[in-house]
Amino acid sequence: MSEFAYLFRGGEKPGSPEQFQQHMEKWTTWMKDLAVKGHVEGRPGRPLEPTGQRVSGKQKVVTDGSYAAPNDIVSGFLVVQAEDLAQAVEVSFGCPELEIGGVVEVRPVMDMAG
Repeated sequence: MSEFAYLFRGGEKPGSPEQFQQHMEKWTTWMKDLAVKGHVEGRPGRPLEPTGQRVSGKQKVVTDGSYAAPNDIVSGFLVVQAEDLAQAVEVSFGCPELEIGGVVEVRPVMDMAG
């Protein structure tokens, strides 16, 4: 098994508190299903706050925010286990972020152990 990072981007956030709660319940169900199927262990990822700062360049310039467009915001991440990239992509199909127009970027995690 190899590790893959899911980076969650964009998507229309649910408007009412009830809609938000339903959306979060879908996330909980999906995450539990991934754990049962052996794709995640422990606490491999979490949502990210929409705020932050960006450090860039040799001059180490610090700016508030870091996003050109709302769909570029990474709203969270998750590390999953899969046989290969194709399986990791297929596993991402159940992600609730896709239901609200979001994006799941699937990236292989580089093995630095050699």
